[in-house]
Amino acid sequence: MARVKKRAAAMAAADVMWVMLLMEMMGLSGSFRFGVGVDGVRMDYYLMSCPFAEQIVMNTVTSALQSDPTLAAGLLRMHFHDCFIQGCDGSVLIDSTKDNTAEKDSPANLSLRGYQVIDDAKEQIEEQCPGVVSCADILAMAARDAVFLAGGPRYEIPKGRKDGSRSRIEDTINLPAPTFNASELIRIFGQHGFSAKEMVALSGAHTLGVARCSSFKQRLRNSDPTLDSGFAQTLSKTCSAGDTAEQPFDATRNAFDNAYYNALVKRAGVLTSDQTLFASAQTRGTVSGYAMNQAMFFFDFQQAMLKMSLLDVKEGSTGEVRLNCRKIN
Repeated sequence: MARVKKRAAAMAAADVMWVMLLMEMMGLSGSFRFGVGVDGVRMDYYLMSCPFAEQIVMNTVTSALQSDPTLAAGLLRMHFHDCFIQGCDGSVLIDSTKDNTAEKDSPANLSLRGYQVIDDAKEQIEEQCPGVVSCADILAMAARDAVFLAGGPRYEIPKGRKDGSRSRIEDTINLPAPTFNASELIRIFGQHGFSAKEMVALSGAHTLGVARCSSFKQRLRNSDPTLDSGFAQTLSKTCSAGDTAEQPFDATRNAFDNAYYNALVKRAGVLTSDQTLFASAQTRGTVSGYAMNQAMFFFDFQQAMLKMSLLDVKEGSTGEVRLNCRKIN
């Protein structure tokens, strides 16, 4: 994990310089702020109230990935599943109770991993800044850092999200299904304000991680014509071990790169919702572009992730800062 350590060190140095620069600017003008187009959510939100929050998250994620590189995929996917349901409000982190089955216990979320990473970061932050940093912000920062440490682009996100108080299993019906075709994906992402190109860029998150046989075995039963015959044999061999057997989305499961798109061009996408991006004329050009140009994918992914991190954020009295990410205050 030398790459993780090197990347973490580089980012830590950059973050320290960034904080010092901001403090200097604040000294010159107490009203100076780095803002975005959402009231109450700012790049420098914790500059004075908890200046080392981001570094604590970064250190926690670095340590976790050094022990288990596969957690990068888990943290990124968790952030996506959080934002697509009720907005980026940490609702996916809440545990079920006797009176309510929460999002995390939905079949669509049973494969999510990395909850302990969020808990660890939250515990450390609470020791320094009690009741200040939301779980939603910690999750957004952890996903961002996981992408970077896995070799992907570094993108900045504004902070100031508040945690939501609703987490119900029935809401997860709004998550994109692995059997969706391109038109269905364009429709459901469009409902959240994303273009078809942004949807394809966000789908590139599948450059990390694996899919379970239960999510793609229907392609084998139905002799999917978009599936390469040789890769179909690979998937069949994977599924011979049962529904929970795992198949990497591409050949570099722990590295954030454009190998996912190259797999789609070779008709070696694992899920229907993956391969449809190349099979459909609506999105094929974007897939081909990302397969040929990793830098373009990285840039578009950064922009799309920033946009996603601001989906329906809760601010002020519309949310809270949970003291424990697993339960409402």
